Amino acid sequence: MKNHFKFLFLFLCTTVFGQQKSSISGIITSETENALAYITITLKVADGKVVKQGFSNEKGLFVFEEVASGKYQLMFTSLGYQTAIKNVFVGGINPYINVGTVVLKEDVAQLSTVEIKTQKSEISAGLEKKTFDLDKVISQTGGSVLDVMKGMPGISVDQEGKVMLRGSDKVLVLVDGQQSSLTGFGNQKGLDNIPASNIEKIEIINNPSAKYDASGMAGAINIIYKKDKKQGLNGSAGFTYGLGVLSKKKDDLPTELGSYDFTPKYIPSLDLNYSKNKVDFFLQSEVLMQEKLPNNEFTTRNYDDGTNTISQVPENRKQIHYIFKGGVDFKLDDANKIKLSSIYDWEKHTDTAQVPYINMDTSKRYRYTNWNEEEITGYFNIAADYEHKFLEPGHNLKARLQYVKGWEDETYYVNDSSNIAQSRDITNILATEHIYVGNVDYAKPFSSGRMETGAKIQHRNLPVEYQVTPDPNNSIIYEGMGNNSNWKETIYAAYVNLVYETPTYDIEGGIRAEQTAVVYDVDENNIYFDKKRDAYDYFELFPNVRWTYKLTSKQKVSLFYNRRIDRPGEPELRMFAKSDDHELLKVGNPYLRPQFTQSGELAYKTRWNKSSLFLAAYYKYIDNPYTRVYVDAQNANYNVVIKSYANTGSATNVGLELIYDQQLLDVWKISGNVNVYQNKINGYTGTILFPLEQNFVVEKRDEVTWDAKVNSTWSLKKDVQLQLSYLYMAPKNIAQGTQLYRSSLDFGVKKKFWQGKGEFSLSFSDILNQYALRQNIKGDDFTALYENYYETQVIRTGVKYYF
Repeated sequence: MKNHFKFLFLFLCTTVFGQQKSSISGIITSETENALAYITITLKVADGKVVKQGFSNEKGLFVFEEVASGKYQLMFTSLGYQTAIKNVFVGGINPYINVGTVVLKEDVAQLSTVEIKTQKSEISAGLEKKTFDLDKVISQTGGSVLDVMKGMPGISVDQEGKVMLRGSDKVLVLVDGQQSSLTGFGNQKGLDNIPASNIEKIEIINNPSAKYDASGMAGAINIIYKKDKKQGLNGSAGFTYGLGVLSKKKDDLPTELGSYDFTPKYIPSLDLNYSKNKVDFFLQSEVLMQEKLPNNEFTTRNYDDGTNTISQVPENRKQIHYIFKGGVDFKLDDANKIKLSSIYDWEKHTDTAQVPYINMDTSKRYRYTNWNEEEITGYFNIAADYEHKFLEPGHNLKARLQYVKGWEDETYYVNDSSNIAQSRDITNILATEHIYVGNVDYAKPFSSGRMETGAKIQHRNLPVEYQVTPDPNNSIIYEGMGNNSNWKETIYAAYVNLVYETPTYDIEGGIRAEQTAVVYDVDENNIYFDKKRDAYDYFELFPNVRWTYKLTSKQKVSLFYNRRIDRPGEPELRMFAKSDDHELLKVGNPYLRPQFTQSGELAYKTRWNKSSLFLAAYYKYIDNPYTRVYVDAQNANYNVVIKSYANTGSATNVGLELIYDQQLLDVWKISGNVNVYQNKINGYTGTILFPLEQNFVVEKRDEVTWDAKVNSTWSLKKDVQLQLSYLYMAPKNIAQGTQLYRSSLDFGVKKKFWQGKGEFSLSFSDILNQYALRQNIKGDDFTALYENYYETQVIRTGVKYYF
């Protein structure tokens, strides 16, 4: 442990923080309130140096774009008018500065000096959010957004493909500031299917304001797509080849098939943009053809009766996946724009596994299962966006209508053989989700801040059909599940958020109100859950407060408070049991309730010439958290463990996060972070209803754990960039057990050629094959070790041509 800390503090860091620039605007009039055109406006710094110069238009409007933070003077001059001066302060919050109306006098020789204070969103350098340019994440080049996030400060990734902020997977994931079918509504999904090459940057928002949906106790991640507005036809074409599972940490148990290795991946992509006059067309497309090992789970079980077993579930996948994202922007005039966009995502895969069960005392196989799963998933998304821009920059009204249809069609064939019985069963799940979203957002900048307000309505409907063709004599499928369920959720929301800034401090405060109604209908024939309709509604307020004090021009300290919610989705509620390992059965809990989190944070940020430091201490109190729990199924024929969900009382999360970067040489930069935190799980006893009513126990625990990342980047001659990244996640406590340590060493190289029109990339993730997920679980009458050596070691190489 000491060696790990020494290593980390030698190379501590995160992505270099840059500064986003602001615009300054206003309107010039005469004393008679007539707009004045062609007035000369000069922007100067304190020493008199001219930064920018321009003229007002026919409406008296002037705009200066790309203004860095600092103190300035605006000078207004014209023949026949008295020169006027305004002192302008560009702060760290608002990207748009509206100095209001400037009145020029004809005869009075008086110097009017008014200090204007405003904010600039120092997105990368600010305390309210951190932004990372994906072009700088070289070690995961050619991979998905999920691959890239694994190497970002403050983010980790679990085996199920969910991103975690500060140790929690309760994260709101947005695409261009909106919830999307690409990433899931409320529940994360699909991040491993979004090509990183299409993404410009990713924002991490640990303390979202009221304008964001209230979901996500850990915060929000905003994925921002690239936007190319060049006139005419332009775009890019690329091809990536990958090879996964280059080595195995644990030998397969004896079967004919075993687990896949050297899994090939073929990924062609084509992006097109066409702009002419006031119309912009865009298309982003990718095809993924691959073999993959998404699960390779070894389970060692030790029961109190003396039985000791081990099994392996190698989920060998063959997959084809198509993603198309396209649309058109219509610029109706200088103030109004309409955008129509659509996403079509279609995926088909076949999973095959041969599952042996070995008695560890006799080393003999006592059971053997082989199964085949054929699944088609996807969604269709269509959205219409309208934006009206008022005269001053940053003053706008936006409206959006969105419809999503998602589908899941899964057929599961299983053959089971043991000394007790032999069986052949078939199950099919058909789920079709419909999502309707409408929202309106309004933003108004002021000379010392801005106001944001809006409203949203969202309705989700997800009916599920479940069909079983059981073996007539010895089926291993639990009877009495029923054949259908239907989950509905409707959310009405409204918010207001205000920002005020002075040269020494700024304040942000807001509140979001949400009314939620949920209905979950269970099949009347289900024998495990007595309540056939679970319907409830609730009204909640979600406040947020941020206070920032500017110690110097390069140092800031902030205090944050917010309240958030995490709602269980249909996957956590789904009552139809499923198993890849038939002695480990997974089932949802239709009676789950939301969890609520109150968060507080103290953050500090400072910058030097070639380095920066971010330090934050945070505390979260979680009321009624829901999580995975394990119980013995009390099966008469086999030892079966049930893996379900339950609300577990309360918990707290307290931690310290440090992010640092350093430009050591002109060609060498290191960056990284350390997150030390304590997950305190309060003792709790609850009840699981499937397959019979029985208690589970969560012991009180409060261990301290930590994770860290280090990135080392070299920018060499001839447009060559190299990056080496290391991630370490220390052991941590989970409900009913412990998750063991994980680590990953990644490498990447990127080279531009053909005068920047061509790009070659090579990346190698998890070089040492140390990123497997391993957990120790303690139940009432058993202990278990789960070791999932799924595909994490992948090498990719690709080329891309820009035209």
